[in-house]
Order: sequence, then structure tokens, then C-alpha cells
Amino acid sequence: MLRLAMPVLAGQLLTMLVGFTDWWLAGHYLQEPRYLAAMGLIAYVLWLLPSTFAAVAIGATAMVARFIGARQNEAAVCATNQALIIGIVLTILVTLITFFFGSGFVQLMQLKDDAAPLATRYLWILVPVIPAIMIEQVGIACLRGAGDTMSGFVAKTIVNLVNVGVSFVLVTGYAGFPQRGWDGLALGTACGHAVGGLIILVVLLVGRSGLKIRLSQLRPEFDLIKRLLRIGIPGGLDIGFVLLCHLVYVSIINRIGTLAAAAHGLGVTIESMAYLTGVAFQVAATTMTGQFLGARDPRRATRSAWLACSVAGGFMLVTAFAFRFLPELLTSFFTGDASSHTAQATIPLLRIVALSIPSLTLIQVLNGALRGAGDTRWPLIISIVGLLGIRLPGACLLAWDQLPIPGTHLVFQGFGWGVEGAWYAMLIDTIVRSILMVARFCHGGWKNVRV
Repeated sequence: MLRLAMPVLAGQLLTMLVGFTDWWLAGHYLQEPRYLAAMGLIAYVLWLLPSTFAAVAIGATAMVARFIGARQNEAAVCATNQALIIGIVLTILVTLITFFFGSGFVQLMQLKDDAAPLATRYLWILVPVIPAIMIEQVGIACLRGAGDTMSGFVAKTIVNLVNVGVSFVLVTGYAGFPQRGWDGLALGTACGHAVGGLIILVVLLVGRSGLKIRLSQLRPEFDLIKRLLRIGIPGGLDIGFVLLCHLVYVSIINRIGTLAAAAHGLGVTIESMAYLTGVAFQVAATTMTGQFLGARDPRRATRSAWLACSVAGGFMLVTAFAFRFLPELLTSFFTGDASSHTAQATIPLLRIVALSIPSLTLIQVLNGALRGAGDTRWPLIISIVGLLGIRLPGACLLAWDQLPIPGTHLVFQGFGWGVEGAWYAMLIDTIVRSILMVARFCHGGWKNVRV
């Protein structure tokens, strides 16, 4: 488990540091709340673009893990090539949609007029590197299914170093480079993904962990594609639905005002200290569950998932302690002053999210275990119940002063707690979903899912 999780954890920590660097640069060199509000939305965009390939990545990881566990290496190679075919088709669609509808998306998120143009410009700079993002996501997913998390770690390390380096010199004008300000942050991100996609492409062309791109197999094999999508589509819908609900959630907060949007964005960035740790052990749980089921050993599959929950929980509780007792220190790092309006609005959010960390651990790791087993439908159902049934209506009710009912003239009185109210709705949703996720895992039906 640690051999699988540690490279991913290291890579996730580097990714977190890149996000921290972007916020630090925006907070110290750009400073105005409109830049921080735009950064808050861009954080979701940088989650959205890779997530559009989640269905392929989830299906590829599960299939490759099963084949490797059953010692069917040639079938794993074939699954890798078919996953890339699907990824190429999706890349074309995503690039066209982003190109034509990117500015409309920013408007839909209800970002205020002073911040919306900044987010739109950042998005336009990312469009050319969408193919590289696909290769990163799908290629690394296949390698993880084969038990190789080190290649993804190396690629992500280089991605993040390029990202930080380019962003720093272009925002600050260091060493005689042109000072591009906000655009420098976007160019750093684009350069990092371009390099990362190229690295994974070379790794798979050369061959690694038994996986290799073969031109002879880059032709559709519809039976295998159907199997990949049967697993991947529910998992991709789960991630897509979660992301869509988060985008609606952030639009609810953006409606409150620029300061609320900036505080939410900064809070989410700091929260990633815990979230990305869970991602690392989620990957380990996915790979181990899939490979042990492929080897017809459901007992060890179960034990590996609970072990991943235990160790991930230990790491994440440390961050919960920091959120609860050191929020002033964390916010002042990004804003330069703990007494600034953005920092003061973020501090109570960190204390709220500290309470959600145990539940978040269970959701992330057990979701990964179910994906590795090919059981992607139940996590989707659980996400619908929690996000659509609790978080979104709860955020509107607790955050807004008035709650209008669409299509009618009815207006209900809200609690008016602002961004803090929206985060309390998040806390309730997380607790409920963790209970449902544990119930599904303990039921054991995932052990009999066919892939």
C-alpha cells in the first residue's frame, strides 16, 4: 500500500504546492480581491478539465488492474491502447467545447464583472494544452492500474517544477523576463501540462511496467471499449456530477460577492492539504482492490481498503488539527496579512472543514476501493443523494438572506450566514455521504461485480 501511495502522495503534495504558489503570487504581487476571486474559479477549472477524462481513466485503471492481477499482460496492453483511443475522441470534443463556450461558462458561474474577464483569459490560455492533459490523465491511470505510481510521480514532479518556475518569473519579472502578471500564472500552468503530457507519451511509447503504445492496436476494438466504458461511465458520471454540483455550489457563493468568492477559493486551496492526501491512498485502494479481486482474493481486497482508510486518516487528522488551531498562520501565508478581509473571512471556514476530515477520508478511500472493484454505480447514487439532496439546497438556505423558488414568485427567508452557511451545508453533506459509503462497502456486493 505504501509503495503505491507514497509516490502519489509526493506528487499530490507538489501539485498542492503549485496551487499554493499561484495563490501566494496572486496574494503578494496582484493583491486585489478580484484576482483572488478569479483564482477561486480557476481552481475549479483546473479540476474540471482533467475530470472530463475521468470515465476513461477510471475504466482503464480497473481493467488494467484486473488483467495484471490475473497475469493477462497482453490484455492489459490492449486495454491501454483502447483507453487512449477513447481519450483522443474526448479531447477533440472537450477542446471544441472549451473554445466556443469558455466565456459563457465563466458568466454562468456568476463571477462579478471585475473578476470574470481574468478567469476567461486564463481559460483561453489553457485551451491548446487540453490534449496534453488527456495524455497525462489516461496514461497515468493505466500505469497506476499496473501498479506503477512512480512514473506518474516523476511526470507530475516535472510538471509542477515547470509550472512554478514559469509562473514565478513571468508574474514577478525576475531575471529580466517580461512581467506578465495574471497571464503569467496561466502560461506557467499551460507550460507545465505540455511538458507532462509529452513525458507520459514518451514513457508509453518506450514501454513501462509491461504497458506500451502500439500503432497496430490503435484501432477500435469495440468489445473492449464497451467493457471499459461500462465501468468508466458511471465512475466518470460520479466525478462529473460531483464537479457539476461543486460548480453550482461555487456559483451560489459567488452570488454573495467578491469577498465571499475570494474567501471560498482560499479556503478550498488550503483544504487541499487534507484532500490530496486522501487522493494518494484512494489510488492505492483502487489498485490493490482491483488486483486482489483479479487474483480471486476478496479477503485481502477488503483488508487493503480498510488499511488505506486507517493510514490516510492518520495523515489527514494532522491537517484537521492545523485547520482548527492554526488558521491565522495558514491564511496569512497566502495573503501576507492575517488581518486582511480575505484572511479574516477564510479563518472560520477552515475551522468548519476541520470537522469534516474523518468523513472525507472514508468517502475518498472507499470510493477508490469500489472503483477498483468496478462498482462505480453506488458511489454515483451516494453523490446524488448527498450533493443534490443536501449540499446545494442547504447552501442556498443557510448562505442567502432570501431563497427564491425558480419559476414562481415565491421567496423563502434564508438564514443569511453567508459563505460560512454554505460550508456548514458542505459539512452535513460530507457526514451523510461517508455513512452511506461505509454501508455500501460493508454490504460486500462490490466483490461480485463483473468487469
